[in-house]
Amino acid sequence: MADTTPAAPEPTAAAGQQRRPGAGPLAGTVVVDLTRALAGPHAAMMLGDLGARVLKVETPGTGDDTRGWGPPFVDPDDGARESTYFLSCNRNKESIALDLKSEDGREVLTRLVERADVLLENFRTGVLDRLGFDVARLHELNPRLVILSVSGFGHDGPEGGRAGYDQIAQGEGGLMSLTGSDPGDPQRVGVPIADLLAGMYGAYGVLAALLERERTGRGQVVRTSLLASIVGVHAFQGTRYTVAGEVGQAQGNHHPSICPYGLFHCRDGAVQISVGSEGLWKRLCTGFGLDPDAAGMATNAERVAHREQVIAAIEAAFAGWDSADLLPRLAEIGVPAGRVRTLDEVYTWDQTLSQGLVVDVDHATLGALKIPGPPLRFFSDDAEVTRTAHLAPPVLDEHGASIREWLGLA
Repeated sequence: MADTTPAAPEPTAAAGQQRRPGAGPLAGTVVVDLTRALAGPHAAMMLGDLGARVLKVETPGTGDDTRGWGPPFVDPDDGARESTYFLSCNRNKESIALDLKSEDGREVLTRLVERADVLLENFRTGVLDRLGFDVARLHELNPRLVILSVSGFGHDGPEGGRAGYDQIAQGEGGLMSLTGSDPGDPQRVGVPIADLLAGMYGAYGVLAALLERERTGRGQVVRTSLLASIVGVHAFQGTRYTVAGEVGQAQGNHHPSICPYGLFHCRDGAVQISVGSEGLWKRLCTGFGLDPDAAGMATNAERVAHREQVIAAIEAAFAGWDSADLLPRLAEIGVPAGRVRTLDEVYTWDQTLSQGLVVDVDHATLGALKIPGPPLRFFSDDAEVTRTAHLAPPVLDEHGASIREWLGLA
């Protein structure tokens, strides 16, 4: 794969050599990130988490749109404002500001393409072509280049090229109709899940294309969209319609096909339980004095059909318990259970910390920061080889000079 550079915090081996532990499995891979907002930047961040060198190309003066998304913002002593939204999706990247409509910007991008393994873009359909970098030109410059292109609703079809925004995609893709307290209360997921999923699918497609490139010697185009990302996670709700003809609807915090499975109130709050087998149902009933063979509750199918009856019976059994005592009791009898944590509780939970899900970085203007960490870990010969040194999200054009020097344009 393409060479890396000493500007990266983890110098890596050239292609074909054994990579150093702590560098990540994509060490030596160069990614040019032309994307902005969330779906594309999330895909690029995932590749960076895996050890790739990610070069983020931003608009001069303003940068990525998310630099202005807030509050909350963080203001260091010199008054520079940093968006916590931008910080969430741009770790392990370097930033260079380029005007792609200028001769200089196009020259720098040309040099980047020639040295890259992967290019990511989420422009409106046709924009990159008009800038002089259509797929044919990109592959003329670099036949081994893998290109990820993310759109709102797909690049073709009757609505191809339609602009995509997360909440609109959640609605158009059917997810909001499945989320909420009841069919009259459609709700968006509490994070921009269409964007995040499109980024995940995009990164997964890039890795597949890089693997195929090892066999063919040529790169290819990977396409995904916000719509595809939502339809792609319909899971059983999809086949529920395509096979059984049933249209799923929002029904709050209880599973449509398994019962009991969801949130149940107790004396001082609520707990969540997952009873996914008849054996677990019998354990729950034995542990709390319920009859597992009561009318309407003997099988999962019966319990789903009589869900309100089951919920009432379980909440009556839990009514005398505080959650602090109820959760250990459920663990004792072997019923999977958990609490509903707030984010401050999640980020200070020792289990979260033990999994490397919070990392320390040194930001150019904000100093030492703790930010969410990568969700993957890697092991080889019983030793962990996960990337260990992480770049803070960059300030605008922070690495412009060093990238130009690397390209021989300084």
